Formats: sequence, C-alpha cells, structure tokens
Amino acid sequence: MSENVNGSGTAARGEAEHREAEGGPVGLGEVRRMWHLLEPLHAVLYYAPEAFEEAAALGYDVAERWPSYFPFRAAPLGAVGVERTASAFYSFSPRMVARNIEPAWKGATPDAVLEARDRAMDRACRALFGDRVDSAELAEAAVLARRAAGSANTAGRPLAAANAELPWPEPAHLQLWRAATILREHRGDGHLVALLTADLDPAESLVSFAATGAASVERFASRGWSPGEWAAARDRLTARGLVHPDGTATETGRTLRRQVELHTDRLAAAPWQFLGATDTARLADLLGEFWVAVIGSGLLPSETTLGIGKV
Repeated sequence: MSENVNGSGTAARGEAEHREAEGGPVGLGEVRRMWHLLEPLHAVLYYAPEAFEEAAALGYDVAERWPSYFPFRAAPLGAVGVERTASAFYSFSPRMVARNIEPAWKGATPDAVLEARDRAMDRACRALFGDRVDSAELAEAAVLARRAAGSANTAGRPLAAANAELPWPEPAHLQLWRAATILREHRGDGHLVALLTADLDPAESLVSFAATGAASVERFASRGWSPGEWAAARDRLTARGLVHPDGTATETGRTLRRQVELHTDRLAAAPWQFLGATDTARLADLLGEFWVAVIGSGLLPSETTLGIGKV
C-alpha cells in the first residue's frame, strides 16, 4: 500500500487536515460509535449459515463456529501456526488456538479460505440486504468506508495490515465488508496495545473485563481458559487491587478498564479523522439500515466478549 493510500504520506495528511477544517474533528464517542456500527457487519462471517456452508465445503467441522472462525480470520496472515495466531488473537487460550489452527491448513490453503469467505459474505449480504445490496446507499457507504480503511496506518497492526494488503473485491457490498474488516482489525490490533500498556496478559484481559460486567463469565469461557487459569488470573488481579476476591472489579479496576477503552478509541481514531466529521456522520447514517438488518436477523449473539453496548 502506498504512502498516499495508507495515510502516512504528505498528501494523505494534507487531505486529513482539509477534511477536519471542513467538518471539524471526529470525537472519540463517534469513533466508538463507528465501531459499534461496523463490528456486527464484520461478525456476520462467523455466524451466517452461508459461511458455515462454505466452511463445510472446505472440510471444516461446522458443529460449532471455532473450526471455521480461526482460519477465516487468520487466512490473510497466511498459513500461520499456533504461536503467531495466539499472538494476533491474544485473548484466546493457546490450547484453543492449537486445537483449531493446527488442522486448519491441512485441508485448505489460506487462498482457498479467502475465496470461501468472500463467497460466504457475498451470499450472506444478499440474503440479509435483499434488493438493497445493489442500492446507491450501500454503494456510497462502501466508498466512504473504503476511504477510511485505506487511510489506516497499519504499522504494528498485523491483522489490519494483512487484510489491507488483499486485493479489493469488485461488488460494493464486499468492499463495504472488507473495509469494515480492516477497520475492526485496526481497532483490535490497537486494543492489544492498550491491554499491554495496562499490563494485562491474555487471561487477565478477559477476567478484568468480565469483572466490570461487560459480559458473563460463562461467555468469556468460550475463549478456552480452564477454571484454574481463570482463578489464577483473578488472583493476580486481586493482588494488584483491580478485582475483589468475588471476581467483581474494584473502582481501581474499573478505572483501568475505562482507560483501556479510551486508549483503544484514541488509537482507532486516525481513519475517522482522515474521513472527517461530515463524511463520518454520513457513513453512520448510511450504515443504519444495514446495521438494523444484521442485528434484526438474529444471527449474532445478544452477548459478546467485546462488550459492545456496554463500553
């Protein structure tokens, strides 16, 4: 990706300053709102029946979502092993990573997985949006989202960089999904920086978040940590004064998690500052009906480990 595309070049900075001058800066609340709007669109890949059908055609077990989730999300990185996948995914137990990523490339290459996920999202978007998949509003949303995604500086952000390096698909709905994916991985990669800065290891990142009520402990158990590992992480956080012995957050712990989310917002802000307040607001308006279609489909769980709607 060239300097003028990824936002690190002089021309891109000039355009960003011009946009801010026209529409004003984008506040961090709006940065977080854009995540809330785009995350469900990205997540369709992990829950849509069309995605499971494509995964089954590759030979993946579809009795649960994890055997396809790991290769679908990791494929842009290539045929990565357990350590690199665990590093990029961070909060998953290495055992869970190994159980799902080690067999992933034996039956399908990363290129085949990437083709399958594009087919899956093409079919899923058509099923979810109907005739609106060819609407002028979706096409405009794709242009704006792609502009934001194309400005994202991916230095130090492996999942965002890997997705940004892929060729752009042709249909507008797939461009919108690809842009949403780059932007959510850009934010997610930055979130890991915030967690590391807060000195929260993978298990502690989940325990501390569950302690604030972001989601139930049972929901976080899906990341594969054993009860003993969860308890040990809780004990470490208790010793730091971040969590009470009963697993609820102390005020210090809540403050730290607020700081993590605020740090994440700051690190995710640059693409939206580049797009500018006016176009960011326009994209938010355009995404509304498609967000409603995804949420209203019932495909996505009402509670997630990301804490959307609670942070």
